[in-house]
Amino acid sequence: MRGHTRWAAAIVFILAAGVAIPVARADDAYPAKPVHVLVGFPAGSVADIVIRLLGQKASAELGQPFVVENRPGASSNIAAELVARAPKDGYTLLMATIANTINASLYHNLSFSFGSDLAPVMMVASVPTVLAVNPQLPAHNVAELIGLAKEKPGQLFFASSGNGTFTHLLGELFNMTADVKLAHVPYKGSPEVLADLIAGRVMVTFIPASAVLQHGKEGSVRLLATTGPRRTAAAPGLPTVAEAGLPGFEGSLWMGVLAPAGTPRAVVDRLAKALASALAAPDVKATLAGQGIDQVGLGPAEFAAYIRQDTDKWGKVVKAIGLKIE
Repeated sequence: MRGHTRWAAAIVFILAAGVAIPVARADDAYPAKPVHVLVGFPAGSVADIVIRLLGQKASAELGQPFVVENRPGASSNIAAELVARAPKDGYTLLMATIANTINASLYHNLSFSFGSDLAPVMMVASVPTVLAVNPQLPAHNVAELIGLAKEKPGQLFFASSGNGTFTHLLGELFNMTADVKLAHVPYKGSPEVLADLIAGRVMVTFIPASAVLQHGKEGSVRLLATTGPRRTAAAPGLPTVAEAGLPGFEGSLWMGVLAPAGTPRAVVDRLAKALASALAAPDVKATLAGQGIDQVGLGPAEFAAYIRQDTDKWGKVVKAIGLKIE
């Protein structure tokens, strides 16, 4: 009994002295099994290619495989909801894109909140998007295009890869920012848009740089500017739309990794560190650059702030044009 009393007294002394006693936590051993990353688009899509590339490097860093699962449907809403409802342990992640911030306003009956049910880990990359026109259009820069659109309101048409897509809303944002009215023509995808732009059936489009840069070099289309916040390494000679005469205009086709909200911060930080290490690898840099993809690397706090701003921006565009998908 006396020994027990001395032991109890020692414990009281240690606690009173503020001595820390290590306590094992579940996230200390993270990851102890494979990490699954859900992609809301088919295999071979840009988001799929990027996360598979980064996952190979992150697997080596974490000591567990990154298992990529394609769950396409509803513009990535299916994958996002599955991750939002997954256990908060860091073993089920989402490879999200700008589609998710657009969907927050575009879809009327979502059963989850992209902004509050998912925790940002890292924005990893963005795909440069280009404002391009048919060479027959008498507009050689952004200012001339705006002037032409003001002269002919509703008579110039811009093509997109479909209603509610990023390229559609970019065109509508251009209309709002420049105070012009380019009429919208939705297509099924970028290849169809490019074919009709070259043929002259439409005169203006916003399109991924990877689809159009070579055609710009050949002269079958005219490239006016890129839409991101800074020039892209894929075409450093092209100004941004903001640089070219429309301050405040910006839209980036970003990609990033998120976990279920409530995932331990230590787990989120460990994932972010592994992804940052993957992005820093020379072969990853070379592969992304070779495919016309810009690496980003925004950490959890910066990515969270970006998502809030992006959701608000596209929500205003969706509301202004009265677009909803049930």
